[in-house]
Amino acid sequence: MAMFNITKRNSKSRTIAFLLLIFVGSMVIAGHSMAAGGADGTDVHLEMGKDLTLKDGVKSEAIVVGLFILLAVYALIITEAVHRTLAAALGGLVAVIALNHYTEESALTLRAVTTMIDWETIGLLLGMMVMVGVISHTGVFEWFAVEAYKKSGGSIWSLVVILCSVTAVLSAFLDNVTTILLLTPVTIQLAKVLDLKPIPLLISEVLFSNIGGAATMIGDPPNIMIGSGLSESAINKTEYSHLAADGVNFNDFIIEMAPGILMTIVPAFMFIRWFYAEEFSGKRIRDVAELESKYGIKDYKMLTTSGIILGLVILGFFLHPITHMPVSWIALGGSVLMLLATNRHELDEPLEEVEWTTLLFFAGLFVLVHSLQHLGVINFIGEYVQKAIEAFPQGQDGLVRLTAAILIILWVSAIASAFIDNIPYTATMIPIVLQISDGAGVDLAPLIWALAFGACLGGNGTLIGASANVVMAGMSEEAGYPVSFNEFFRAGFPIMILTTLIVSFYMILVYVVGGGGMEWKLVLVALSVIGMIYQVYRGKSKGKGFAESLVDNDIDEIKEIVSETISSAVGIISPQKDSEE
Repeated sequence: MAMFNITKRNSKSRTIAFLLLIFVGSMVIAGHSMAAGGADGTDVHLEMGKDLTLKDGVKSEAIVVGLFILLAVYALIITEAVHRTLAAALGGLVAVIALNHYTEESALTLRAVTTMIDWETIGLLLGMMVMVGVISHTGVFEWFAVEAYKKSGGSIWSLVVILCSVTAVLSAFLDNVTTILLLTPVTIQLAKVLDLKPIPLLISEVLFSNIGGAATMIGDPPNIMIGSGLSESAINKTEYSHLAADGVNFNDFIIEMAPGILMTIVPAFMFIRWFYAEEFSGKRIRDVAELESKYGIKDYKMLTTSGIILGLVILGFFLHPITHMPVSWIALGGSVLMLLATNRHELDEPLEEVEWTTLLFFAGLFVLVHSLQHLGVINFIGEYVQKAIEAFPQGQDGLVRLTAAILIILWVSAIASAFIDNIPYTATMIPIVLQISDGAGVDLAPLIWALAFGACLGGNGTLIGASANVVMAGMSEEAGYPVSFNEFFRAGFPIMILTTLIVSFYMILVYVVGGGGMEWKLVLVALSVIGMIYQVYRGKSKGKGFAESLVDNDIDEIKEIVSETISSAVGIISPQKDSEE
């Protein structure tokens, strides 16, 4: 039987790792100072853009070169000619060189490059990775894995439903990156014990993490950025202050986003069950008593201490809309506090759990995307989005253009977020959404939710579409199970299309037909809940368990009905032929 074990790194870079921890924290603090009081830090990585101006007559050429660099990097990642971290670093380097060539000012400076990196994201990831590294040595991940197995009764599909449901719920109330950092070690160890392929489990979890994280403001980094950048107070500080009444807050995300996300849950489970039919079928029987004896909690004192600190960090995430304290500060502060409380004399083990290649990948990707932004590539896309919307007439009560605006922003955001990490994409689209609402004469609120849905659900499209995907891939690779771009794409892109289609239907009913009122939201929530209950009831009436009932699509019944219909038709026709003869 495979055994639980926490993957050990051979790295002995304790001093370097701790200095990097301090450096990232310093960059976050310095970045906020440079941003002149920005509450959420989303403008830190755009600070450099104020000092860069494209040379006269090179705009079109710069855009073409930027698009070529982007496509080349994706070709390297998709073909796996080089490691994705190296591809992102190479792309970022070439993009900065191109930016330096096309701008009047020099872009080849340390300040220029470091301000392109979103230190908020790097700080959040680093802090949470350190805390996960500490907690992993308490044995709690192994204990949770055994509990999940006990609840499943040995059924692989039941186990998948449990893991994905827990992932979706935690992602809504924590954030999807934190959730994946916590659950990936659990899933890998559980797969080892049950002799399962871990990659299908991990991909399924991260897909539901992105879906669940879309339901709240703190569930997904794009939502955090939208909640901060498009709040009433934030809009008041822009040239579009007359749109401030449509600004959003924490509760708005739950009211507007959660009903649409709820509608996607069962269809997403159905797709996963169909796509991984072979991997998620059957049972794995293990001696529960033996598992509990082998894989229990190893250090209750450390678990209690680290658990309290993690709880305080999570509380800090919840209070973000009130305190406006950047989540990276909360995570880094919690990580340092946890190190002091549990490993003050030994840093090798917790710091060895940090996925440095993942952090380097994000750094390279941020440099690449923001260089392309300053080259004009992202704004080029935004301008064409606005032109496409303005091509539609206002129609009666402006509903024609509103419908077009919702669908265009939703689908452009979904597809773009799949191929450009949704964090920098969202940062770029926030001012563009304000511009579109003002210039095209469309209500701002539906455009905000179209952007949020598209950016969050679009992150499922490719391996590098969302931070959670990259974190999962990095941890899986460190454990000896590399996830390829193509393997993730085959499962993730169809899920992205499916969920975006469902949300398109939801948004048209709520914001076009219903005018944004509560009636359609309540109706759709009620229909989703009733449909789910009926689905489970019907499945259980056939003797199926909860998990199988949830995805019961009546294929066998449909085949039986079709077969009986054909037999009846043949029976009717045959006597007629006999009588004719």
